Amino acid sequence: LRVGVTGDEIDRIVHAASIERNCYPSPLNYYKFPKSVCVSPNEVICHGIPDMRPVADGDIINLDVTVYVEYKGKRYHGDLNETFLCGQCDEESIKLVKCAWDCLKAGCDMIKPGTMYRDLGGSITHVAAAHNCSVVKGYCGHGIGTLFHTSPNVPHYKKNKAVGIMRPGHTFTIEPMINLGARFEDTSWPDNWTAVTRDGKRSAQYEHTFLVTETGVEILTQRQGRPKNEMVWDI
Repeated sequence: LRVGVTGDEIDRIVHAASIERNCYPSPLNYYKFPKSVCVSPNEVICHGIPDMRPVADGDIINLDVTVYVEYKGKRYHGDLNETFLCGQCDEESIKLVKCAWDCLKAGCDMIKPGTMYRDLGGSITHVAAAHNCSVVKGYCGHGIGTLFHTSPNVPHYKKNKAVGIMRPGHTFTIEPMINLGARFEDTSWPDNWTAVTRDGKRSAQYEHTFLVTETGVEILTQRQGRPKNEMVWDI
């Protein structure tokens, strides 16, 4: 990912890398989604469809990658995304991206047996508000495993009504979408996939797939060589 590369090129690379590792790119043909990865620049909140637009200097770009992979004789989905700073980004964008990461970490730090899923949203919202940002309410984290999306729903905003208590063996994503400013509202493009901020301000997001263990959490989509039970900022 660099200034000048197109979303279509990123999609080609992700597709090839998935097949090379004997995985299937989960987004491809999922409810008619046409590509193998979501590429969401700037004001795009999520589900951006890769195209021929080149990445510009100062863009923030979210890449959302999910693969369907065999493990011990069964097949599972693994879902993660990150927002990247491309070229020379302004200070406001850098703070937004760090805020989105901090929001995911706030959720990660709460994962353990006995935590109520609905309680994650309060901690995430507190972090976002402290940085003059808002939490998108139209999309949430989700259970994941042999199915791409399943229960539980994992909202990221406070005072939600999510049902369920974390138990060892639960697998799910947390993926807070964080907008600059106080406007959390989203709208969709005519392609029926691309979600954008209503006010045109930028949005950032981070996501991991988590497993609840007997003592806390394992980050199933953590990068190789990183700790599996905690998130560490390294940009």
